[in-house]
Amino acid sequence: MSSGFNTDVRVGDQVYHVQTEDRGPSHPIIDTAVYQHGRVLHRRSSSYDHLTLSVELNEEALRHRVEEQHKAVIDDLRSGALAAELATAIEKANQASGIKMELLNPGSWLAGGRVTLDVKVLRRADQQAQSGAHVEAAIEGALTDTRYATTSDDDGHARIEFPLPPLGKGDLALVILARADAGKDEMRFTMRSKQKAPPANP
Repeated sequence: MSSGFNTDVRVGDQVYHVQTEDRGPSHPIIDTAVYQHGRVLHRRSSSYDHLTLSVELNEEALRHRVEEQHKAVIDDLRSGALAAELATAIEKANQASGIKMELLNPGSWLAGGRVTLDVKVLRRADQQAQSGAHVEAAIEGALTDTRYATTSDDDGHARIEFPLPPLGKGDLALVILARADAGKDEMRFTMRSKQKAPPANP
């Protein structure tokens, strides 16, 4: 009969879920995984295949081995022995998931000399709203380098409004940036400056 343990472990301000289970007679492996927000950050497996024919391996002895491995991983968590590995795993997971933006009003964001940006910020992993993202916008190539910022709400929505600044003569672009713990994203929209008509010949 397979056995297992589940424990929530708090380390500082972080909470990890540790799950250890015996895969059963057909797969004689004791497997421990450390989860955070549903993501596996650390895994430890040990085989007891060499003991399957031993008379010493009974249900109580196997449960003891499972419990010992479970406790060992928890001890490593609390002592900081896994800190570097966990930090690397979290960074990789964030990079893999990340966030993305959608401009909800691409055809009407500029009207009457005023910029109005309705932006939606989503997590790439599950396509759910990303709240608390820092969103900022600027006109690249404007005579003044002014950035306008806000924070996405619980629905992942962010609205930024500002007057169109005086524009330079070079390349112009609307740039929107979003940053959150899960990652960052950038959108750029090229703007065409209106060419002044040449003066009429006298």
